[in-house]
Amino acid sequence: MPATSSLGRRDNMTNSPNHVFFFDTTLRDGEQSPGCSMTTQEKLTMAHALEDLGVDIIEAGFAMASEGDFAAIATITQAVRKPKIASLARAKTEDIEIAARALQFAQRPRIHVFLASSDLHLEYKLKMSRQQALDQAAESVKLARTFVDDVEFSPEDATRSDRDFLIDIVRTAIEAGATTINMPDTVGYTTPEEYGQMFREVRERIPAVDAEGIILSSHCHDDLGLAAANSLAAIQAGARQVECTINGIGERAGNAALEEIAAALHVRSERYGVDTSIKLDQLYPASQVLGQIITFRPSPNKAIVGANAFAHESGIHQHGMLANPLCYEIMTPSLVGVSRTNLVLGKHSGRAALRHRLEQLGYTLSREELQQTYYRFVALADRKKNIYDQDLIGILPDPIRDRRSEPAVAELD
Repeated sequence: MPATSSLGRRDNMTNSPNHVFFFDTTLRDGEQSPGCSMTTQEKLTMAHALEDLGVDIIEAGFAMASEGDFAAIATITQAVRKPKIASLARAKTEDIEIAARALQFAQRPRIHVFLASSDLHLEYKLKMSRQQALDQAAESVKLARTFVDDVEFSPEDATRSDRDFLIDIVRTAIEAGATTINMPDTVGYTTPEEYGQMFREVRERIPAVDAEGIILSSHCHDDLGLAAANSLAAIQAGARQVECTINGIGERAGNAALEEIAAALHVRSERYGVDTSIKLDQLYPASQVLGQIITFRPSPNKAIVGANAFAHESGIHQHGMLANPLCYEIMTPSLVGVSRTNLVLGKHSGRAALRHRLEQLGYTLSREELQQTYYRFVALADRKKNIYDQDLIGILPDPIRDRRSEPAVAELD
């Protein structure tokens, strides 16, 4: 088995103990979501976007799952060189051998081995005893280490596993040569307090984790809407890898959304005190690439990348935004690659937003003219959901329309 020093566990990607590695599984776990299947070329396009985004590890697929997945992994390993490339594998000899073949041209390959650890899964799905699971975990990790230096092990359904047995199987995987231990909330069951405590307990009860520089990883599903919160709790508790997907796509309710975690770590940097390699201004572009590939885009109210993430209709909010954007935005749109804030004119808008938009269109109104126009605007907004620039111009009195000046800025809508 290849020797691995404490620093070597971090694969020389960075030796900073405060660096959080982003493990993107859009191409594997994300693709398992209905409507998200991708061809090899589409996966390659998305992999290039992830490389531009600065993710540290791309889980390119599950080599054993299909010939298409095998081909996609092999193609990505030859075209995408900066991130590590991983293939998922069950704790089975054939899975691991096929994963190794798919990764043979990768500059920095990783085999990600998983085996269920909860009694529920062991009894009903795998028909396996705890001892058999321990033996299989050890054998599979040892086998994977004969092919690659970097092996990740995941005890599936970790958050519903007996804690003592979870400790046993994690310790077994580390002794067998695993360099990263991922503890997934496979069914989105846990809460931030519970999940953080699980990571703290693993570190306390297995001294080798910190002594040998083992990377602990989180992998959360969003069945209770807590995936991002749980991931952040894991980071606070010492996890230094976070597994996530663009737009949060994935099985059932999805995975932890990469953009939400990355933005939270930046905006609340004083709380988390970690650094990442994510290029924040590529978050929105990456989201757009994914939306063009799969059959749907994120919900309009999706945090960070949704169409309404930087849109304001309320008059109170619009007035505050015009006075100082910090009143209602905790980050600038440009930070995450969005071109601008959008002040949406509707029945909840106020005079300040109406004046602002009319000035952008080249119309400067007195107080009395603005009041008169505002009454017309409110009456129109009660009847019409979408207000366009031509609607605004149409409600202006003729004398005002006739004295239009050059717009202060280019038209934005």
